[in-house]
Amino acid sequence: MKRLAYTIAVSVLATTVGINAAHAERVCKVTDPTGTPLNIRDEPNGKIINKLRNDREVYVTDTTYDNKNRPWVYLEGYYKGEYRRWGWAIREFVSCYDR
Repeated sequence: MKRLAYTIAVSVLATTVGINAAHAERVCKVTDPTGTPLNIRDEPNGKIINKLRNDREVYVTDTTYDNKNRPWVYLEGYYKGEYRRWGWAIREFVSCYDR
């Protein structure tokens, strides 16, 4: 009986850990080393339409490369409780991790 209870407990724990790992969320932050707000553009190398400060949490929803083969990412995220689609930024100034 103890063995059965142990087996069930281990199975439940393994399933719970597996579920949490499967639901990890990929989040990113603006990390511009210059300390100035990061320019956000309407397209890669395009017109500046916004700026985001360092440590702003963002989501990368698209990636592309410009004619110099530099990676660009499309950034979205929440600001004052409202979801916003900000625009394109050079990838090297955005750091991502799993939460």
